[in-house]
Amino acid sequence: MHDARNDRTTSARAAVRPLDDDLGDLPTAVDAPQADQTTGDRLAFLLGFVRDPSGVGSVVPSSHRLERRLVRNARIGEARTVVELGPGTGGTTRAFLRAMSPQARLLSIELDPVFHARLARTVRDPRHFAECGSAERIAEMLAVRRLPAPDAIVSGIPFSTMPQDIGERIAAEVAAVLAPGGRFVAYQVRPRVAEFTSPHLGTPKFEWEAWNIPPMRVFTWVKPTADGTRRP
Repeated sequence: MHDARNDRTTSARAAVRPLDDDLGDLPTAVDAPQADQTTGDRLAFLLGFVRDPSGVGSVVPSSHRLERRLVRNARIGEARTVVELGPGTGGTTRAFLRAMSPQARLLSIELDPVFHARLARTVRDPRHFAECGSAERIAEMLAVRRLPAPDAIVSGIPFSTMPQDIGERIAAEVAAVLAPGGRFVAYQVRPRVAEFTSPHLGTPKFEWEAWNIPPMRVFTWVKPTADGTRRP
């Protein structure tokens, strides 16, 4: 991803409303991965950051605490179809698969070909489909895999460092393909994702996840149903 350097952070911050940081009961479906897998993910992630710092956006993968928050906010356990944008080395992907039902399906879309190859090699689950390409092509990739409208889309791609036109296209695509009542959850260092997404999906719920390097803003949008209501 490339920095457009024209963030309107003031308006983005105004588009969100903070909530109390209460995790409640943590889902037992998400267990810590094996130590060798975690070490391999960290090394691969660091090398990815060195290769493309603006596209990766962090030197380490997401923390287990952040993974659990994403599972909860996106209601992964209830979803039939989940889309993950920017799975990286697959830590969040494995957390989602552990929380998903046996009948659910997960489509991961990764722009970095090195991360994509690692993901396809290390995450082997019949419910998981890995695609390499831009998040602008969500609808196309869902159609190729014959997957229905997703109930949850989770994004870790750094909206703050991508060009304005790409960010706008991705946000519009997310809003278009998301099922009514579905959830879009984005975890970001900066709040620019709200600038792109709120015109399509309204005001998000906003939370901080401090137990992560770096600390992350977590935004959750719920797409209105046909009668205009939103699930809490």
